[in-house]
Amino acid sequence: MSNQSQAIQATYFSIIGNTILAILKGVAGIFGNSYALIADAIESTTDIFASFLVLFGIKYASRPADENHPYGHGRAEPLVTFLVVGFLIASAFLIAYESLRNINTPHALPKPWTLIVLAVIIIWKEYSFRVVMKKAIQTNSSSLKADAWHHRSDAITSVAAFLGITIALVLGKGYEAADDWAALFASVFILYNSYLIFRPALGEIMDEHFYDDLVLEIREISTQVTGILGTEKCHIRKAGMVYHVDLHARVDSEITVREGHDLAHQLKDRLKLDIPKLGNILIHIEPD
Repeated sequence: MSNQSQAIQATYFSIIGNTILAILKGVAGIFGNSYALIADAIESTTDIFASFLVLFGIKYASRPADENHPYGHGRAEPLVTFLVVGFLIASAFLIAYESLRNINTPHALPKPWTLIVLAVIIIWKEYSFRVVMKKAIQTNSSSLKADAWHHRSDAITSVAAFLGITIALVLGKGYEAADDWAALFASVFILYNSYLIFRPALGEIMDEHFYDDLVLEIREISTQVTGILGTEKCHIRKAGMVYHVDLHARVDSEITVREGHDLAHQLKDRLKLDIPKLGNILIHIEPD
């Protein structure tokens, strides 16, 4: 299965899971007198739209290179990640606003059975995070990583809700707002996660270097090609699910231009074979 197919499959998994959970949380929150659960439902609803954005980004970023986009369309992925972060930030502020409003509003204690609902949600969301993050790592997809962190932040907001409801139920009357304080704490954590998702995507857009391990792998493979005596500069930039490489390779200074040209192609083919996640590879020949 191709990287694109795996990423799309993981995104559909997120969409279906978030839809079911948004309905479950909303119903449980309304009938269980829990604003923390309603806040969770709001976040899951934004997660659905965010996952659709990720799906669009993955499909668009996987388009082949054309005349206007010689390096492909991979940069669409971090741009979509920025939009996903926007959804996260919007949901955090909405949850915080409603939490603050409810803290000062008298309301009934949450129902004890809401804890069971939250326990199920926490387990499912952590499982979803691990499934989607595994696919994100396998496919090198930044937007899929953002989608995975949606699941993790959802799990943590559910943990906060679980603690808030537990405090409200144990301490009883006068502590009804513990549930709302939990939702407020969750909104702060969502904002923090938004930064963690945004920062790598910004680095990708700015061609920031995060790829020391990949550079070492490229250098090691290069010296295994007969005629390549070593490597000098090696610049890597990520676009979507692939990495574009500019590599300076040292060869015998006495060989002909034709021989140097052939060596460059041999090196490029070897790197493509051994590291399938590489995209465009530009080899510059240096005399040793």
